[in-house]
Amino acid sequence: MALPDFLIVGAMKCGTSTLAAQLGAQRGVFMTSPKEPEFFSQDAHHARGRAWYEQLFDAAPEGAIRGEASTGYTKLPTYPKVVPRIADLLVAPKIVYLIRDPLDRLVSHYIHEWTMGEIRGSLSEALTAYPELVAYGCYGMQIAPYAKRFGRERILLVSLEELQAEPQAVLERVAAFIGAPGRPVWVQEHARANASAERFRRVPLHGLLIDNPLATVLRRTLVPQALRDRLKRARQMPDRPALTEAERTRLIAVFAEDRARLARVFPGHAALARSYPFLVEAS
Repeated sequence: MALPDFLIVGAMKCGTSTLAAQLGAQRGVFMTSPKEPEFFSQDAHHARGRAWYEQLFDAAPEGAIRGEASTGYTKLPTYPKVVPRIADLLVAPKIVYLIRDPLDRLVSHYIHEWTMGEIRGSLSEALTAYPELVAYGCYGMQIAPYAKRFGRERILLVSLEELQAEPQAVLERVAAFIGAPGRPVWVQEHARANASAERFRRVPLHGLLIDNPLATVLRRTLVPQALRDRLKRARQMPDRPALTEAERTRLIAVFAEDRARLARVFPGHAALARSYPFLVEAS
């Protein structure tokens, strides 16, 4: 049976790509390609059946610990069938869940959707039109179904803040949790997988028109520098957007309530302080 031993289930914009890349670079650990198969979340992917999912792990070396990372697995209420689907296929998977300051996560999520062209309005407008910006950062709500179905002991909670501050120590903790052999080594080249700091909006046929080396040569040859600069500025978000004070106040109340739910699953966990500095400062 070629099925995963562990799942990295999110949260979105919390370092899942980096952690998956680090684990995939370790001897004795196999991560799927693509990184996010989204088998248990996307109906179309799930409809492909168990055989399709198993073949994603066929290339795993004998005896390797197998895993995959799909942020759609903690995107309630968008994908409500994930945990039952996992339970139907996997007996006792180990679950790794990454979180971060939910206010920062929300802004990063907005920037991601803006660059992908999914959101075109301002951050303030998006808060009303796209409730998932808040919902995906309600970590207690997202992870509670996993704890109920598989048990708290099957879940490892990791904060992006500690991953950034103590990468080697966190990698060792994750490796020990999933049962990886030997001592893992942090690979600096994979330290910022999937970073999106440039904040450039994608355009139709982006891969062909922008990322294609031939297209790059043609642009530089045929399009004047001034025009290229003007077009580049037109699709760039110049500054990282910020929440207004009123928005922060409202969201802090939402996330404080959800943090209490998370604390019931992981009482005393370090992430309860590190990922919620706005609550620690207020206490």
